[in-house]
Amino acid sequence: MKETIIGLLIPFLGTTLGAGMVFLIRKEIKPAIQKLLLGFASGVMISASVWSLLIPSINMSETQGVIAWLPPTIGFLLGMGFLLLLDTIIPHLHSRTSKPEGVKTKLNRTTMLIFAVTLHNIPEGISVGVVFAGALAGNTGITMAGALALAIGIAIQNFPEGAIISMPLKAEGNTKRKSFAYGVLSGIVEPVAAFITILLTNIMVPILPYLLAFAAGAMIYVVVEELIPESQKGEHSNIATIGIAVGFAIMMILDVALG
Repeated sequence: MKETIIGLLIPFLGTTLGAGMVFLIRKEIKPAIQKLLLGFASGVMISASVWSLLIPSINMSETQGVIAWLPPTIGFLLGMGFLLLLDTIIPHLHSRTSKPEGVKTKLNRTTMLIFAVTLHNIPEGISVGVVFAGALAGNTGITMAGALALAIGIAIQNFPEGAIISMPLKAEGNTKRKSFAYGVLSGIVEPVAAFITILLTNIMVPILPYLLAFAAGAMIYVVVEELIPESQKGEHSNIATIGIAVGFAIMMILDVALG
């Protein structure tokens, strides 16, 4: 249980450390670095979706004696659909780089940012919770080391995300402490979502293949809808592509080596 608690907090630690960069970096992050970080985050999330979520979902489906591709397909599409629904209600993540029509105050822009980041972090929390629930179940083929690998991978992705959140807030005129606090608060939703997911999956182990694929679909939606389009805007798109490759490779190595 101690390992599970630590695992649930690891991604939050990544966000917190990233948000803390607001105290170390005086100027806004250079566009090329932002592109690299966005690409890296995309690669990590794509790799985690495949190696830590979809493949275990397929393996668990086979173990349960059902059609191997059916639960992963249904879960994946439901995850995509869930995020699509949320995305129609909550502002897009890329709202942080453009001022929406009718939004005139810093408070409103800050509120938009927090909502968008919360949307982005929900599937990550679900993903971590589902994988740790699978590890705790003991008969799903998911090891605790593999669950920790996913948590570490998401934490790596959350570090640049935390910086990308806090730095623009500081540039808008907020104090360093306030910008840091917003960055930290944006990450709290992850351990909360993970804990709730564990509570639910402990009594719904038979549908874990669907939940794993659901988390994968939600994460891929965030990558395709938010991260990659943001990383490909303007110049330096090739740098973002390199970041995707590096992020994917690192997360794959972590998952295979530890899982």
